[in-house]
Amino acid sequence: MKKEPGFIYRIFLLFGDALAIIFSFTFAYYFRTHIDSRPFFFESELVDFALTNLVLLPVWLIILVCLGVYKRSVIERPLALAGRLLVASILGVMSIITYDFFINNTTIASSSLFPVRGIAALTAAFCFVTLILERGIISAIRKAFLRHSVGLIRTVIVGDSQNTTQLLMGIWPETGFKVVGVVASDKYVPEEWKKRQYDSLDTAVKNLRPDAIIHTGGKNIEEVNRVAINHHALYYYSPANDSIITLSGKVEWIAATPIVLIRTTPLHGAARALKRLIDIILSLIFIILASPFMLFVFIAQKIADPKAPAIYKDVRLTRFDREFNLLKFRSMKTEYCGLTPEQAFEKMGKSELSEKYRKGGDFIKNDPRYTKLGNFLRKTSLDELPQLFNILKGDISLIGPRALQPFELKTYGDRSLILSVKSGLTGLAQVSGRRDISFNERRALDVYYVQNWSLALDLSIFFRTILAVLKHDGAK
Repeated sequence: MKKEPGFIYRIFLLFGDALAIIFSFTFAYYFRTHIDSRPFFFESELVDFALTNLVLLPVWLIILVCLGVYKRSVIERPLALAGRLLVASILGVMSIITYDFFINNTTIASSSLFPVRGIAALTAAFCFVTLILERGIISAIRKAFLRHSVGLIRTVIVGDSQNTTQLLMGIWPETGFKVVGVVASDKYVPEEWKKRQYDSLDTAVKNLRPDAIIHTGGKNIEEVNRVAINHHALYYYSPANDSIITLSGKVEWIAATPIVLIRTTPLHGAARALKRLIDIILSLIFIILASPFMLFVFIAQKIADPKAPAIYKDVRLTRFDREFNLLKFRSMKTEYCGLTPEQAFEKMGKSELSEKYRKGGDFIKNDPRYTKLGNFLRKTSLDELPQLFNILKGDISLIGPRALQPFELKTYGDRSLILSVKSGLTGLAQVSGRRDISFNERRALDVYYVQNWSLALDLSIFFRTILAVLKHDGAK
């Protein structure tokens, strides 16, 4: 899922719409006061008019979003799109008139945003026309990029179905997809596609590394979906029986063939962008607030052990199996840093602690690997503070599944599902018992978070984390 179909295009449409609306406001006012030859009896205040409309721009954009003008199903229907843009233009001007009435609340014509009614009508008309033109230009630019194979979703089609043949013959660059391989019987593969035909999906995915898999067969749905999850590819299902399509919420039509996008997580597209924006803002705030504590811990570390590093870098995994250096204040004795628990216990001559550690949910009381200061830092969660810089950088999120270590991938079955979102500083598992629940229970909670993400869930975890920190419910 490294490529989000059409997301960048919709972002450009959003910014383009914003610029088009600002231009329409300003030009309508300028047209009436400087180009229109009819006399007017008010003082021109173009700057005030433009600035006020700039402040109200989010209202217009919310109206556009609510009318669905960024949905693919609407974008690809010109008449439906034009109708919604017209409604948005009228509603936008009405919102400004309402604001002008309640905020200014004056009878003095010169202080009103619309001292001449014609300006409101001109604004709506210019806005509608400008939005149409702007979207036409952006669409033309996008198609030019797609024709040159820029931004295409590399796709593998799998399944013995007539839909396989239809998709192979009907997908062209303007759809946003590029078929790089097919896994199907000879009967369903046209002659010109034989060179891209594979005997198994595993082989095709391993060699081609696609961004998406379109499954056209009715068999092995779970198996194909699992392959898509393991390789972080989008999974589309194209049922042979069109009648069952009505049971699904999100349907796309490509080459006159219905396909349903089955997502691993609700955290995608605009939601992912919003979560990232929140991470940046909150991490900056917390870094400023926590800087005195981080300085204190750093000095304490250096006093306790001047030659040892105060910051420990641990290789972890985040979204799409990407490795990064997780930053923490060192809480472990230097000779055990970088070792697995088994390796550390064996090095200290206490191999029997390994079994006790695993049976205790990756925890033992008075763990001999940690320093006295380290135990305090872990209990108060102060050792986690440097991870705020990981959040700001984009390695992890404030809230998400626990960052896995590479060696954990060897034994954990749902690792790819968890790694479909960014790892987090805190998460559902951490606030649901922490060391009082087993490893498998923690992973089950991580999977639940991925599949049921929402801003409300993040907000709940955030406040539960604050409560846990205040209660010193850290890693004991």
